[in-house]
Amino acid sequence: MNRNICIHGHFYQPPRENPWLEEIELQDSAYPFKNWNERITAECYAPNTASRIFDHDRIVKIANNYSKMSFNFGPTLLSWLARRQPEVYQAILFADKESRKHFSGHGAAIAQVYNHIIMPLANEHDKHTQVIWGIRDFEHRFKRRPEGMWLAETAVDTASLEALAAQGIKYTILAPRQAKRVRRIGEAHWHDVIGERVDSRRAYLCHLPSGATISLFFYDGMISQDLAFGGLVHSGENLARRLVAVFDADEDNHAMIGHVATDGETYGHHQRYADRALAYCMYFVEENNLANITIYGEFLDKHPPTYEVEIVENSSWSCYHGVERWRQNCGCNTGRPGWNQLWREPLRNALDWLRDELARIYESEIGNYGLDAWYLRNEYIDVVLDRSEKNVERFLSEKFQTTLTSEEKTKILQLLEMQRNALLMYTSCGWFFDEISGIETIQIMQYAARAMQLAEEVAGENFEAHFLSILEQAPSNIPELQNGAKIYERVVKPAVVDLLRVGAHYAVSSLFEEYPEETEIYSYTAVSDLQMREEKKGRKLAVGRARFHSHITLEERAITYVAFHLGDQNLDAGIREFVPDESFDALRKELSLAFHHNETEKVISLITQYFGEHRYSLKHLFRDEKRKVFDQILKKPLSEIESYFREVYDNQYSLLTAMKAMQAGLPKPLKHAAEYTLNSDVRRLLEAEPLNVPALEEAIRQVNLLSLDLENHPLGLAATKTLNKAMDRFSRSPEDIELLKLVQREVDVLSRLKVELDFWHAQNVLYRIAQQLHDNKRVDADSGDENAQAWMMCFNKISASLRVKV
Repeated sequence: MNRNICIHGHFYQPPRENPWLEEIELQDSAYPFKNWNERITAECYAPNTASRIFDHDRIVKIANNYSKMSFNFGPTLLSWLARRQPEVYQAILFADKESRKHFSGHGAAIAQVYNHIIMPLANEHDKHTQVIWGIRDFEHRFKRRPEGMWLAETAVDTASLEALAAQGIKYTILAPRQAKRVRRIGEAHWHDVIGERVDSRRAYLCHLPSGATISLFFYDGMISQDLAFGGLVHSGENLARRLVAVFDADEDNHAMIGHVATDGETYGHHQRYADRALAYCMYFVEENNLANITIYGEFLDKHPPTYEVEIVENSSWSCYHGVERWRQNCGCNTGRPGWNQLWREPLRNALDWLRDELARIYESEIGNYGLDAWYLRNEYIDVVLDRSEKNVERFLSEKFQTTLTSEEKTKILQLLEMQRNALLMYTSCGWFFDEISGIETIQIMQYAARAMQLAEEVAGENFEAHFLSILEQAPSNIPELQNGAKIYERVVKPAVVDLLRVGAHYAVSSLFEEYPEETEIYSYTAVSDLQMREEKKGRKLAVGRARFHSHITLEERAITYVAFHLGDQNLDAGIREFVPDESFDALRKELSLAFHHNETEKVISLITQYFGEHRYSLKHLFRDEKRKVFDQILKKPLSEIESYFREVYDNQYSLLTAMKAMQAGLPKPLKHAAEYTLNSDVRRLLEAEPLNVPALEEAIRQVNLLSLDLENHPLGLAATKTLNKAMDRFSRSPEDIELLKLVQREVDVLSRLKVELDFWHAQNVLYRIAQQLHDNKRVDADSGDENAQAWMMCFNKISASLRVKV
């Protein structure tokens, strides 16, 4: 069959990690999830590993979409998935392995330039590092060489294609408007295809000035547009028929490929449940023999290009003006009326200036060791992928081939980290949206701040003043924020972390949790040398010494600290580098004495006397810990509020039920007291193990009796966790009839909660058990065995509740 269909998904999120902590902190805008990566994983990345195919409203098949589509994942996103969502990560890797069985040995996954920079705007060194890091990251995860590579925003110029070809990349995917002219290989005459007139149904060969070649695919623009922004993903069958409709009775009878490319987040995040339409589309095409499902590598292998192409230089898929969206106020934006993007050019100028200054320091310092600085940076990806002490030592000894002191090791790693952050500060999302104070732009400013901090530590040069003078020319659309420099001072600078700040976090948080002798704080290790904690009448005092070690740069520092909690949010702390002297021991004894005598002013005076201006408070905690501390502080007042509401509810219960029976509206204060009380009861029941089914049934009865509302998001998440635990218990002993009966009752009561449950994991478990038992013929309901019949009855009830067709 000459008809081939390929669906490509570009799965990507910008790196969101705090540049100093190497972890994503709490993002309130992603509620009820901790951060946007978690939320999008739940809505998109995970569902596509096990997408549902329905017969009416019952699941009949579960498919891993990644195994049948072409896809790329951003390396920084895969790094996060590997750490925080290992099951999803492993399912993606497994899909690529499985895809090789379907696609003649070619894998579905392709690589991506490392951190999604706009390649035509990058200098030569950055272009090559982005490609090399992208390939090495891919090889590390997928255990094979990538055939193709995704360019961020499909932004392309000839130099970028040269960088891909130089590293053995066979093809990339572009938008139809990025084709300039085409001709059959061997012919002299070119055909102008500007204006999206390129025939997207074939592969093209692009000859490069170096003599190298690379193949290009231009996706179907209209179908891709309807997929991403229209209603095409609402029906898998409609999508399949639309893809098949691109084929015609070509007179040459050559093999054709109907293919689309969109953000992978289309399938579940941007368009809810679109992963199901994608799964059904591929199922429908194969079941009805409408076309071959293929991927680019397989198609290219079987059908080499017969046409060649020239590209439109400096073009992309999301900016009609080429690549101006990432350096100019070109008019491309997300549509906020009255706003402009005049800030884009000064931001680009500030980063370009900083990049060049950092390169000067980097080349000079690494040159002292007689090494090629840019080769060393390219190789540094091996450390980024494995920061274990053994691997870091291996890297340093292999590359430098000399005995390095601990100070030299730290300096070299600081230089390389300075360069890594200089790359990350060009992540494209920083320019994509409408306002310079958006979280994506703040993120790239933070990478710039980290790079400048490292430059000052290594070379003693401070770049911040000049950097801010350029950012002053970047106007904000929000009058009170003024410009980029003011935003940097207001938002970015307070986020800067050094080892003293890590020590401050440790000191303050030690008032609220008891640390072991050695503990991990994000990308740091804290080792306690001396620790004294005291508590009296709601006040707390912590005094100690600790050593802090960075896993990233191997930097170390010993710190002395005092933290004093007066109650509520009132807290005072002092931090300084440790200097061994008798005065600290004297201070510790004097502080303890004053604390026990309730001499609050004297405690604060002693902290001031010893630490001077090196003072910290609750606001200096890292964001996640700050939330935990506030939760602890709020425990008592919230408990008192709940007791009050419960007393009101209990005292007025008979009145509430009588009013409800007579269809009289409940007074708001009484209804609020009842809702608060019953929501608290349901939450505690869901968090307790084992689940008290009768008590939960009674709570549900009371909620229904009084027509009360449950807190959908928090209770939905809690109920989902309880459901998942029940199904996991069942999966470990699927033939235990008594366990099955208990699980069936739990599933039944949880399904009756008036909150939104996520059945995804539970359905996967049930489907997998059904497959295993069917394959092994472990249960035969027709055998006359009463246990088998009882087992099947319970199993069918669970299947009905979870909407899985067995």
